[in-house]
Amino acid sequence: MAHLNTPDDALIKRVHRILGQVQAVERALASGADCATTLHLVAAARGAMSGLMDQILAAHLHEHVAQPGLSDAERAQGAVELLAALRRHAR
Repeated sequence: MAHLNTPDDALIKRVHRILGQVQAVERALASGADCATTLHLVAAARGAMSGLMDQILAAHLHEHVAQPGLSDAERAQGAVELLAALRRHAR
């Protein structure tokens, strides 16, 4: 995705927060934390990943499908890429 070739501090910070959440899941599993606590940690990490995915999907849609001036072929390619990502995300 060409628009993500340059570093985006907000996205990088978001990934760092997700990393921290996944590490908290690891610590909970390693320390034998109770199931409810671990489930909440996993749900939070999953929600954070979903939010990141939503943000990147929206950027892709805007830049590669809805952007004025794109050719029909460019829009079609952007739509194919978006659909592939959505299908993979839905698994």
